Amino acid sequence: MGEGAKYNGKITKFVVLSCIIAALGGQIFGYGSSVTVTRALGRKASIFIGGVAFLVGSVLGGAAKNVYMLIFSRLLLGIGFGFTNQSVPLYLSEMAPPQFRGAFNFGFQLCVANGGLLSSLVNYGTQKIRGGWGWRISLAFTAISASIMTISAPFLPETPNSLVQRGNQERSKKMLQKIRGTDDVQAEFNDLIAASNASASVRYPFKKIIQRKYRPQLVMSIAIPFFQQVTGINLVAFYAPMLFLTIGSGVSASLMASVFIGISGNLSTFCSLFIVDKLGRKALFHIGGIMMFVPLMTIGGIMAAKLGDQGGLNQAYGIAILIFVCIYTAGFALSWGPLAWLVTSEIYPLEIRSAAQSINVAVSFLCTFIIAQLFLAMLCHLKAALFFFFATWLVVMTGFVHIFLPETKDVPIEKMDQIWKEHWFWKRFVCDGEEYEGNNKPEGP
Repeated sequence: MGEGAKYNGKITKFVVLSCIIAALGGQIFGYGSSVTVTRALGRKASIFIGGVAFLVGSVLGGAAKNVYMLIFSRLLLGIGFGFTNQSVPLYLSEMAPPQFRGAFNFGFQLCVANGGLLSSLVNYGTQKIRGGWGWRISLAFTAISASIMTISAPFLPETPNSLVQRGNQERSKKMLQKIRGTDDVQAEFNDLIAASNASASVRYPFKKIIQRKYRPQLVMSIAIPFFQQVTGINLVAFYAPMLFLTIGSGVSASLMASVFIGISGNLSTFCSLFIVDKLGRKALFHIGGIMMFVPLMTIGGIMAAKLGDQGGLNQAYGIAILIFVCIYTAGFALSWGPLAWLVTSEIYPLEIRSAAQSINVAVSFLCTFIIAQLFLAMLCHLKAALFFFFATWLVVMTGFVHIFLPETKDVPIEKMDQIWKEHWFWKRFVCDGEEYEGNNKPEGP
């Protein structure tokens, strides 16, 4: 495993991680988007801004003449991540009927997985181009999807929630009737009005979300993105080719392994589209946790027993590790990959939705940055124990979901507060918070 240390070049890590740093900065700036732009112009305005950032960043990346242009292009890509990862899941959750909300959001994750698979195929093809300029095609290729997003965003219908929030009640009701396919939407529309009135009275959502009655949502907006990142997915997402190089594969074999990993994730996400609204969120969290835990423990055992410090595995063990990584990826694509975005986009009331989603994405990118920054050093020092480290976290997070996360399947997004009032643990915060607020008493700790 000692060979992995040679990838510790500071410039390489900075270029790779600059996108994540910018995504965190873009998310902080994106809070202004979620509150200012979204409230003034709607969700699709944030999607459009993200698309423009993606488009310009991809063009600059493909045309980069020095490392500074390359880093700046990745900064723009990071800003695009900050805007779109906040606005798109919310847009889908607000537009989708409750009984199909999971499938809609999993469609978002399927597109993300398709993008990852396509990028692996492009990287595999461009690395074979003679002259060493294939990386330009790889970076500029993003402009195709960015163009589609940028051109399409202005033509998207605005969500009824956003229209109500901006005072367009008549348009909101017509839009709700259109997307639900019926004129009988008065009950849901009344819920939107009530949520909008509560939201309009909130001037400082970040101050509001720390109140006792919103303690469940605040905890979930921090815990879920944190747990998503300590599943160990960065073993695959950032450094899969590097990992297979470390255990003795060639460059082409390593990139092809990434393709197989991407295919397994895509197939799993596609299958989950049809079961997320039937089995429920918690069941998929449990299934995915097992599907990730077993492969990580197995891979760690193989590498501890057979790899040693010198590096290199025979072909049979290399194939076995690839198979278990594919099973692990399928488990992530079934559970923590899409569910972390789905659950956090549907549990927040409108008055704190922008602030909570900002915290959610900011924590996600911050944890991504920290883990990616430390990963190579951990790989060099912990070696196979790194897989056991992430497997331990999987036990913790699966237990957390089982105990503290209520089921949200089939619950209308504007009635989500009821699940917290009925939960054995969270009801003490939510109900007490309502009593404090009703009696004008200060919030408890």
